[in-house]
Amino acid sequence: MSSAVSATSALPYLADRAHVTDAAELIALFGDDAGFEAAARADRYRDLGNHINFCRWRQIERLIVLMSVNRAVGTVH
Repeated sequence: MSSAVSATSALPYLADRAHVTDAAELIALFGDDAGFEAAARADRYRDLGNHINFCRWRQIERLIVLMSVNRAVGTVH
């Protein structure tokens, strides 16, 4: 049961399509370092006290990791 909870919590929350677009742009610009760039942006917003954009970029970081996996993640129907 705990592995199901862990897998579910690792999946990013996507508020809108812009998260996917931002993730794809970072991958195009930074390649393998796209996740580090998203993390740096999240950290910058955290330091500014902007929790909304901190959470947004942290989710984009998770999405980039998910997009880099070469297999299906989660339930496949």
